[in-house]
Amino acid sequence: MYLEFRDYDETLLRRPAEDRKDIEETVSRIISDVRERGDAALRMYGEAFDSLSPDTPLFVTEREIDASEKLVPDDLKAAIDHAIGNIRAFHEAQMPEGECLETEKGVLCWRKIVPVSRVGLYVPGGTAPLFSTVLMLAVPASVAGCREIILATPSKAGAVSPAVLYAAKRSGVSCILRIGGAQAIAALAFGTESVPRCGKIFGPGNAYVTEAKRQVSAYTAIDMPAGPSEVMVAIDQDSDPVFAAADLLSQAEHGKDSQSMLVIKAGSRSEAEGIHARVMEAIGHELDEIGRHEYVLPSLSHSYAFPVYSDEELAGLINAYAPEHLILSLSDPERILDKVENAGSVFIGPYTPESAGDYASGTNHTLPTSGWARSSSGVSVDSFLKKITVQRITREGLMSIGPVIECMAEAEGLEAHSYAVKARLSNDR
Repeated sequence: MYLEFRDYDETLLRRPAEDRKDIEETVSRIISDVRERGDAALRMYGEAFDSLSPDTPLFVTEREIDASEKLVPDDLKAAIDHAIGNIRAFHEAQMPEGECLETEKGVLCWRKIVPVSRVGLYVPGGTAPLFSTVLMLAVPASVAGCREIILATPSKAGAVSPAVLYAAKRSGVSCILRIGGAQAIAALAFGTESVPRCGKIFGPGNAYVTEAKRQVSAYTAIDMPAGPSEVMVAIDQDSDPVFAAADLLSQAEHGKDSQSMLVIKAGSRSEAEGIHARVMEAIGHELDEIGRHEYVLPSLSHSYAFPVYSDEELAGLINAYAPEHLILSLSDPERILDKVENAGSVFIGPYTPESAGDYASGTNHTLPTSGWARSSSGVSVDSFLKKITVQRITREGLMSIGPVIECMAEAEGLEAHSYAVKARLSNDR
């Protein structure tokens, strides 16, 4: 049995836990070291964790980037370029226009929209080079107009994946730091002799990277807290069990701490059990084809299948879990979508796998995990923008709202606030 069939219990919605005390202490030491010693610390950690040689520059050179392009197969280049086109189109459509409103005669308020000038993007190495994450972070940063886009990613003996380098070049990345881990996050947050300090840090990573982002968030902005990846797949009697199994496995292969939850909407428990059995059989067949058991099986071991018997029960379970990815492969998915309040990204219908959003449909795959979808959104162009409020008031406008300001300021005991209005409206001026 791959996903245990269980009646809903909110304790089963907990994400896989790990002891963070040792991680917190280790990360704290690394951050302090990078803040104090800068490039020297970065190089030391690079040699220890990335097998970086003493004479390898911290940043990937233009010559390396150009040379690596020849190592990327033409079909992969075409796929990356195609994905960039869709991602760019969707994110360009998100660019806001600053609103301007005269709230009353002589009182004009508007917002000036500006990009974060310098951003740091983290792309993990892990079990595979995630060049798709380069696209999901760098393309919206480029669309937003960020002037400097710094990418940090682990290397192997100083070498960065050619696909990552190609994706970075095509997506508008300014420079690439060949260092990973908490040390890279510290460098992006505080700066070193070679690494400029960034205004905001984006990107997923392992437990050490996530903890580093949490710790530096007291000093610089981050995109969101990020934990292990997760999916919730909702199916019914009409759903194809092969598709459901494939969706569950595609999430499980992200890592041993990922979670793949199945929700079965049925008319009875026996019907739900039958659907569950068909999906489990499909998982068994697909595991034989796909492999990667060392990642998939641990992930499935802390994932569950829940029966539900109404739309309300289904929507309640979805909103309680607040999944990063939600697949609605149901006979009437729009009816459930109307009730969904907590999810990072939703995939509707039998021909919309999660992998479409991971790579090429155009939506962003950097999404809130660990229940943060209750209050947070995924990365978008907005994530790279600041909105500065501006106002211009004429004398006539101030005469109109001045008494309101004076009354409220004096009621709060802030006499200088009141005087700032009186001084402007004095007959002596």
